Amino acid sequence: MTTAYFTASSVDGFIADPEDSLSWLLSRDVDREGPMGYDPFFAGVGALAMGARTYRWLREHEDGWPYDVPCWVFTHRDVDLPPGADVRVTTADVAAVHAEMVEAAGGRDVWLVGGGDLVGQFADRGLLDEVWVQYAPVALGAGAPLLPRRLELRLEEVARNRDFACARYTVAHETVRPG
Repeated sequence: MTTAYFTASSVDGFIADPEDSLSWLLSRDVDREGPMGYDPFFAGVGALAMGARTYRWLREHEDGWPYDVPCWVFTHRDVDLPPGADVRVTTADVAAVHAEMVEAAGGRDVWLVGGGDLVGQFADRGLLDEVWVQYAPVALGAGAPLLPRRLELRLEEVARNRDFACARYTVAHETVRPG
């Protein structure tokens, strides 16, 4: 079981533009089943978590709820829940929720969908194992950062998936020393 942040980013490190839009991403060519693609990644996912802005964007732009696994939404706001979906709204500490997610995942992986600050909270508690980034060929100049804190990573895998440069990193839980 791995807890992973799987996301797309602009080459200058933003996961959404200043208006929280992903329109810059949706016009790019990618093979969902290709190298480091979404479909093979999601096949191993048993539970997921996201913040309120990510959840709101999905509800506004997806036709129906796209996930068939339990989802935790971290928010202090009231949210509209999709009918028939296992969506759980929480304000609890990420460590307590992570334990629930691992149990619900039943040996499968936990996916931290985003945003970057929520993922950073999991990382701060030592609960993030991998970071998968699909870099789109665009610079946004501003927006929601990929990860708004320092995090030491080790590059494990790289691939090209059509328009995207893809990288998989493991979190270096120990201090990395130059040299």
